[in-house]
Amino acid sequence: MSEKPDPKNRGLGRGLDAIFGEDDPVEMEDVSRETLDEDQAEPEINLSANEIIGDDLKRRVMPIEWLSPCDFQPRKHFDKDALEDLAKSIMMHGILQPIVVRPMADAENQYEIIAGERRWRAAQMMQMHEVPVSLQYLDDEAVMEIALIENIQREDLTAMEEAKGFQELMDKYNHTQEKLSVTVGKSRSYIANSLRLLQLPKSVQSLVNEGKISAGHARALVGKDNAETLAKQIVADNLSVRDVESLVKDNGSPKKNKSSKIPKTKDVNTAALEEEMSRILGMNVSINGSSKNGHGFVKIDYKSLDQLDDVLHRLSKV
Repeated sequence: MSEKPDPKNRGLGRGLDAIFGEDDPVEMEDVSRETLDEDQAEPEINLSANEIIGDDLKRRVMPIEWLSPCDFQPRKHFDKDALEDLAKSIMMHGILQPIVVRPMADAENQYEIIAGERRWRAAQMMQMHEVPVSLQYLDDEAVMEIALIENIQREDLTAMEEAKGFQELMDKYNHTQEKLSVTVGKSRSYIANSLRLLQLPKSVQSLVNEGKISAGHARALVGKDNAETLAKQIVADNLSVRDVESLVKDNGSPKKNKSSKIPKTKDVNTAALEEEMSRILGMNVSINGSSKNGHGFVKIDYKSLDQLDDVLHRLSKV
């Protein structure tokens, strides 16, 4: 019998695979809509995030209505177009990674989603009746850490959602910036810069959440009395981060980047090919090349790892 890995060596910063084990195909145990038998019930224990061991993971298939979103989910905004893309991928390939859940206290056949709410929402869009799940027994602190880490790794959070997630862990569970750094696998300076965004006026934070200004823009506005005015100017004039830094520094008009070049207009054939590839893939595709030597590159903008997996799956069949 193989030994279980030492929980102390499974830091969360190493990724969710380090928490839940490898993603090798696992035969799912189908759970009927009746209550789980008592001899199948899990012990009522609380584990911290660093104590989760992949061998202890219980994988099943559950009715989709048994699941509900977690209050600790740091992500508040779910892009409709991205969900539709994910739903199409699920329709073609199914749910490749089980949704991680924990049982809800004093509620029969009800489970709280720890990681995978987007997959759950997309599955509902596809009118699926059952979904694969990974059943875990975790305390609130571990749930919050895992939900935050999963979204950070998938780059699903806005800069403000991420900052609020960091702050909530510090406020509720006395995390220091150093502990957060180890837990989520980010540098201490990254954590500090993220938390600084919470000093911005609410209106500026909203622009960040809406994607109208970037985290780089926002960091340049922290501590500025006219942050709201500058934020509106960024949106109206489509200023770059460098423009904003120059504007803030010089208290005048932003300097133009001398090295910037006016993009060349693409020929009709290239533009048509871009449009066709974007339509087929359901993602933005740009083609850049040189008419002199025929060299160039194709850029595909994907919004999630599920979309990337879909592209790779298609290319593997070419």
